[in-house]
Amino acid sequence: MNRILISMEEGRTEPDWLGKIEPYMQEVMKKLGYDGEELSVLFCGDDFIHNLNKEYREIDSATDILSFESGDEYEDEEGSWKCAGDIIISLETLPVNAKYFSTDENTELKRLLIHGILHLNGMDHGDAHVEPGVEPTDEMLILQERVLKEFKDEKLI
Repeated sequence: MNRILISMEEGRTEPDWLGKIEPYMQEVMKKLGYDGEELSVLFCGDDFIHNLNKEYREIDSATDILSFESGDEYEDEEGSWKCAGDIIISLETLPVNAKYFSTDENTELKRLLIHGILHLNGMDHGDAHVEPGVEPTDEMLILQERVLKEFKDEKLI
């Protein structure tokens, strides 16, 4: 089992689907063999993620997702935990991505969550990105799209 903390940017209204995120991520992490991890997911707007992207990556624009890997470990009464890190997802960029990939927001949200989980577990895709209609050749993105297909029937949004 993993600890997954879900939150919203302060002042942003919680969507009704927010409660579906943690169980979905538990299943994805189980499928990937990740256990004993703690991570957080923050849903925000473009301004918030833009500021983080500028501060930490020196890129002066909004983005769809940021992942900040931690790797710290701790123990408590429930066992040993790896602090995998934090995932930040812009809910304003989500529909833009969905349109770009000619998919729905549900599929794109699942893709972003898988993407973040993989980054927090040491995977990287370098300059490679998923392109509409093009099969990825990078190991991380191949795995991401394979896992996404395995969860195609999962409804979050």
